[in-house]
Amino acid sequence: MKRVLCLTLALLSFGPVVLQAQEPGQLDTTMQKASYVIGRKFGTDIKSGLPNVDVKALLLGITEALEGKDSKLTDEQVQATMIEFQKMMIAEQQKMAEADKKQGLEFLAENAKKPNVKTTKTGLQYIIEKEGTGATPKAADDVVCHYKGTLIDGTVFDSSYDRGEPARFPVSGVIAGWTEALQLMKAGGKWKLFIPSELAYGERGNQAIPPNSVLIFDIELLEVLPPGAEK
Repeated sequence: MKRVLCLTLALLSFGPVVLQAQEPGQLDTTMQKASYVIGRKFGTDIKSGLPNVDVKALLLGITEALEGKDSKLTDEQVQATMIEFQKMMIAEQQKMAEADKKQGLEFLAENAKKPNVKTTKTGLQYIIEKEGTGATPKAADDVVCHYKGTLIDGTVFDSSYDRGEPARFPVSGVIAGWTEALQLMKAGGKWKLFIPSELAYGERGNQAIPPNSVLIFDIELLEVLPPGAEK
């Protein structure tokens, strides 16, 4: 829903668009091509954020608005409809979040049985792939790390490797699972973390991470820096 509303605002930022009736599939002029590109973007984002949209009703609403026709619904009906629609979307999101939480708990329970997986009191799980020999970070320190973060289905949501350079951040300025793990590691070490959702982004999630997601990180702790140290 949020994605659909954001897209609508983005389209409005183009200003008034004058459309002329054209034969289907005719993409000769710049305006035709731009209109097509905007339509494709609009459709792709709606399908992603609202897969069960009624296409005929959607096109009817767009066509009537562009042609300046009166709405088939009164203002009161529009308001009541959107209130009910928001309730539907919230219920669907809660259902998905509960399913993700159950799946995450099942994943962690099975993962904990593996002989090389260690589990802390908080529920953080990790595998030591390479033992470091350097300093262990303190809560007030900064660290320089290479890392890759994935969901349990393998989807990569962040990677310093893809950006081509490691990241620097304060030990206490990241998610709780990272803060705990970093203070157990030594510089030069490489660990794989399995972070329960309550030690990550919890029920809120973020733009790239669904609510209640277990996160998997490959981390290389390259350097430990005192707070305020120059890059």
